[in-house]
Amino acid sequence: MTWLRRWQALALWRRVVVGLVAGVALGLLAPSATVYVAFLGDLFVRLIRMLVVPIVFISLASGVTALADPRRLGAVGARTIALFAATTFCAVAIGMAAGLVIQPGLGAAIGSGEAFALGEPVPVYDQLMGIVPVNVVEALVAGDMLAIIFFAIAFGVATVLAGEEGRPVANLLQSAARILFRLVALVMEFTPYGVFALIAVAVAQNGIAVFTNIGWLALCVVIGVAVQIALVHVPLLLFVAKRQVGRFYRAAIDALAVAFATASSAATLPVALRVAIEKMQIDRGVASTVLPIGASIGKDGTAMYVGLLSVFSLQALGVTPDPAMLGIVLLTGALAAFGTAPIPSASLFMLAAVLASVGVSTAQTALIIGFVLPFDRLLDMTRTVASANANLTVTASVSRWERPDEFLG
Repeated sequence: MTWLRRWQALALWRRVVVGLVAGVALGLLAPSATVYVAFLGDLFVRLIRMLVVPIVFISLASGVTALADPRRLGAVGARTIALFAATTFCAVAIGMAAGLVIQPGLGAAIGSGEAFALGEPVPVYDQLMGIVPVNVVEALVAGDMLAIIFFAIAFGVATVLAGEEGRPVANLLQSAARILFRLVALVMEFTPYGVFALIAVAVAQNGIAVFTNIGWLALCVVIGVAVQIALVHVPLLLFVAKRQVGRFYRAAIDALAVAFATASSAATLPVALRVAIEKMQIDRGVASTVLPIGASIGKDGTAMYVGLLSVFSLQALGVTPDPAMLGIVLLTGALAAFGTAPIPSASLFMLAAVLASVGVSTAQTALIIGFVLPFDRLLDMTRTVASANANLTVTASVSRWERPDEFLG
């Protein structure tokens, strides 16, 4: 039918906006009718839960095999990964701090989510020992995310160390990742209908006040991106890359604009390469090594968002995190950000890995994802700027290390 083809021809984010508006209208004008569409939201939540474990395992394992290609690593790669690891940990901490100070999740209406009891706290020693799974299959079935992350990384490293004998498995992981990303894309096609139902039910139960928490969350994202750039990236530019900050950002503006418009580090890569080589006068070999690695693991914006959203989720579920819990969130959030797939809203799916490490079920996480997802496009655009900026900043820093005497204006 013509109208159906026109509907499917619309960009996904436009269809999500339509679903959001329709859900708000139904929740306000006919709240009693929301019981007839609630199953769409439940189905959407189940589809998200279905994807969590395979996304975490395949993304991390395939990412390790790709990054450990000797042609992409060596001294430059080691320095690059070390810098990205440092900026990623800082980003998670900044996101968590923004959430703890502003508290955007307090009172958030996440559908059927209620105050979540974590039960008896697990000692830190047991939490750390639990990272190593006794039974991998059991960990996969139970959704033990810390154990899955550990095994995925170990499996990827072992695949690389196997050399040519491990190449078929590495290719299989890369192929599985592409298939999984396509499956995610198919599930995301259902997003407008899931959003419609989830928002309709939320508005029917809580009124228009449901959007208050999203506004605070958006403010935290903007603050987190600004703080990450000001306190982490700018010092790197000044003291490691030894660049003039104003000149750097005049050169970087094209790449940052593309990052904001596309919400994709991968889509920004061609522009970032041109900017680095032509405008920043960075050696082509350094730029062509560091920036592709950055497109895979340089996820400062995602890391900040995962840290922020983890705190937001705990607040929405009525959980007061203790220092040990915050430490686990910091560690798991950084690892999850490193393994985030290059697909829209992938950080929301990786959120399950972080929350599961502190005892939150995938069902509760899926409700939070459904609550945030309708608004994630604009938030994604904002945080991708931080990721693109990190990629160029690290590239300039590595270039200074590799060629200390060259001109770096």
